[in-house]
Amino acid sequence: MKCARDRLLVAVTLAGAAALGACASAPVHYYTLVAPAAEDTVAVGASMGPTIQFELLSSPVPAQVDQPQLIVREGAQRVGVLDAERWIAPLGDEVHAALAADLVRALPGQDVGKLIAGGKPVLRIQLDLRRFESAPGAYALIEAAWSLRLPTDAAGTPLTCTTTISERVGPGYDALVRGHQRALGRLAAEIAAVAQPYIAGQATHCR
Repeated sequence: MKCARDRLLVAVTLAGAAALGACASAPVHYYTLVAPAAEDTVAVGASMGPTIQFELLSSPVPAQVDQPQLIVREGAQRVGVLDAERWIAPLGDEVHAALAADLVRALPGQDVGKLIAGGKPVLRIQLDLRRFESAPGAYALIEAAWSLRLPTDAAGTPLTCTTTISERVGPGYDALVRGHQRALGRLAAEIAAVAQPYIAGQATHCR
């Protein structure tokens, strides 16, 4: 009877060890949308004029992708939740940080947030991210409505535009995230192209 119990204990122990080994063999990978500082995902401000002080106001990301895990398309109807592939911070924070960094280069500008800007005009950029789609080996897509306003023209109507950007990506999740980095860089470049004449009081329009 004791031998049977010993054999059962050994079997349970081995099964537990095997389960732990299986868990240990699947490491979690973390990703960021903030491109490396040494890499240009966005064209630097063409005019290279005075630095524009701006405040980027963000809205939450679409509920469908507001998860720690990467959410990817698997066909026309299905999506996959990738437990082993995760964002290093909440996706809304990642989008805000990446776009703010790209705008610094594209305007060129200075992100002052809610700080007092020393009496200089502060361009307020409101972002409404409506789509954030990920299809590994196919595309990375973002769609956003965004608006520009100067505090000196608080009673005026803000300039509002909508931008949809799709980047083709190769296989793998690194390529997918890199595609989203490029898409956000292109969005920053479009915002900058409209914002530069807007803040100078010149006629401008959505691209």
